Amino acid sequence: MTYNSIFRPELFQDQTIVVTGGGSGIGRCTAHELAALGAHVVLVGRKQNKLEETAAEITADGGRVSWQVCDIREEDTVRQMVSTVVSEHGSIQGLVNNAGGQYPSPLAAINQKGFETVVRTNLVGGFLVAREVFNQSMCRTGGRIVNMLADMWGGMPGMGHSGAARAGMDNFTKTAAFEWAHAGVTVNAVAPGWIASSGMDTYDGAMQAIIPKLKDSVPLKRLGSEAEVSAAIVFLLSPAAAFISGASLRIDGAASQGSGAWPLPPAKNNDAFEGFHRAVTPEILKAGD
Repeated sequence: MTYNSIFRPELFQDQTIVVTGGGSGIGRCTAHELAALGAHVVLVGRKQNKLEETAAEITADGGRVSWQVCDIREEDTVRQMVSTVVSEHGSIQGLVNNAGGQYPSPLAAINQKGFETVVRTNLVGGFLVAREVFNQSMCRTGGRIVNMLADMWGGMPGMGHSGAARAGMDNFTKTAAFEWAHAGVTVNAVAPGWIASSGMDTYDGAMQAIIPKLKDSVPLKRLGSEAEVSAAIVFLLSPAAAFISGASLRIDGAASQGSGAWPLPPAKNNDAFEGFHRAVTPEILKAGD
């Protein structure tokens, strides 16, 4: 006999897993990994062209995939999207609540509309998707939910609207884990720090100068890779995490620990895990080389 490792090609065989924000960045990487492990991945997002491009990649790589255009901030639209997925696949075994977005700004310059828009995207939308997946499927069959947070543990200067929303999602994760455990549903979250992802190329202004220097604020002295976040999500979706619920896993190279007051020697032995065969280095990081 050999060890029954969970990390095998058929890990998610015959499972339907929804990935919101699956057309780009961490969501795209996660969708690829789940499909490579046997899942039928349902990509969800607002931009059809991105969903189609990622779906074409997964199909070309031999995976199973479909997509649904949906604005997760709209309750009726979310309800219909989940209903369609359930009617087509019978049930939903996993949800990666990855969709989100924000823009850099000091608190004093954020108007009400901007603050509410980010909160609706990063908190309310995730709640709506999770609630509908639970009510329409997982309350009967059980399942795994992984929510997306950020490194907001000491506040989130420059993105206070997103920090408030992500902190709310952390608390929602804990509450949902408790309330939905009776149905065999686990709810966890991942909290990425600075990750070399396509989202970095969406920032302009002062952030263009800051992004290439971000690695200097990380004790490991590098940025994380999309694959390092995806691997953590896959673990939390797997049977090996069946007794883990209500947890928020930090994926930030220890950046959220300690402070700059404690001197550190030069970093070593810290190569990134580059598991994603279609990963693309953000243009802003190429410019910083």
